[in-house]
Amino acid sequence: MTKRRGNGESSIYEGADGRWHGRVTVGTRDDGKPDRRHVTGKSEKIVKAKVRAIERERDGGTLRKAGETWTVATWLTHWLENIATPNVRENTASGYRVAVTVHLIPGLGAHRLEKLTPEHVEKLTRKMQESGSKPATAHQTLRTLRTALNEAMRRGHLSRNPARLAKAPRLDDTEVEPYSVEEVQRLLLAAAELERNGARWAIALALGLRQGEALGLQWEDVDLAVGTLFVRRSRLRPRWEHGCTKPCGRKYGGHCPDRKPIRAATADTKSRAGRRRIGLPDQLVSLLRQHQIAQQVDRRRAAQLWSDGGWVFAGPTGNPLNPRTDYDEWKRLLATAGLRDARLHDARHTAATVLLILEIAERAVMGIMGWSNSAMAKRYQHITEQVRRDVAEKVGGLLWQPSARDVDDPDDGAAGVPIQAN
Repeated sequence: MTKRRGNGESSIYEGADGRWHGRVTVGTRDDGKPDRRHVTGKSEKIVKAKVRAIERERDGGTLRKAGETWTVATWLTHWLENIATPNVRENTASGYRVAVTVHLIPGLGAHRLEKLTPEHVEKLTRKMQESGSKPATAHQTLRTLRTALNEAMRRGHLSRNPARLAKAPRLDDTEVEPYSVEEVQRLLLAAAELERNGARWAIALALGLRQGEALGLQWEDVDLAVGTLFVRRSRLRPRWEHGCTKPCGRKYGGHCPDRKPIRAATADTKSRAGRRRIGLPDQLVSLLRQHQIAQQVDRRRAAQLWSDGGWVFAGPTGNPLNPRTDYDEWKRLLATAGLRDARLHDARHTAATVLLILEIAERAVMGIMGWSNSAMAKRYQHITEQVRRDVAEKVGGLLWQPSARDVDDPDDGAAGVPIQAN
């Protein structure tokens, strides 16, 4: 018994095995033949429901593509190596790789891709936090999975993205405490006493450059005559491989005496908005001139060992600064200035908050900080005690200022105190 609605459309029939069968045409395979899906059940009613479900998915564009049966592990590996890595920045690809290899494949890799559920994902992020991972790490892992599965959906390997349905780990909303103006001044005084690269911290605290942006500066980007600085690249954390012909016995390539770099020194700025020109305060121009002279002394002292890369902030032989070395120098600077510990990125928060205190126009702030949208101000500009005090003084000056009547008739009510109307 067969029921057909037309050539190439769905059919439902009872087979010789006593079971009911349904076949649905959902498209064309890569070889040009019709892609027909087969379902079976104990009764006609069951098969009809299955056929209609496939038809709804087909008509809605959510039907999984026929072909290779992917597991979570095989898809994530394919996505990472062939889709993500060639098309994103190297730092982004490194973050994806950690999330995939350390967390996602060990935790979810054995599941068939189409069988993965939001509950599987939530169980993984919970286990990660129970094992000591921070909520931010679990959150980043979830975002990586969501991105990878979005691509699987776009290519028809998945009908829905369970990572989008999973509840994200709750992040601790810790408020960053930027340094006050007085603390910034103490940091600048301590930086001025450094043997070299003290201007690097003036750049961070006055202009809010990201670490990579500051370390990626070259002298060709700085115009001291005009007083401008052009941000166009970012310094990357170096990666190395063994360069020894005979095994050197060192475990990591970075410890090899003949190590070879496997990553470029710099990359383009983080975003299009990050490529920007910034005006320099006169005091910072003066500091950079002094820094340039000090670097010439280093050049003469290093002689033939000098590596002329044109870096604004360099080591004693002209090599670009390692981001890790730069981070350690920041921590030493805080200790020297006698200030509380903070992340290096908090210097950027501090610079943005200083612009808030100065009431710099939003459009100008976006240009200085390299933001692509004004929503970033909420993250980086903080309501400090000085901001609260300035607002309170302005409110008080407006509401309690003497009125013209108070000045003309000082006996009619207390001057500067609003008179309530009856």
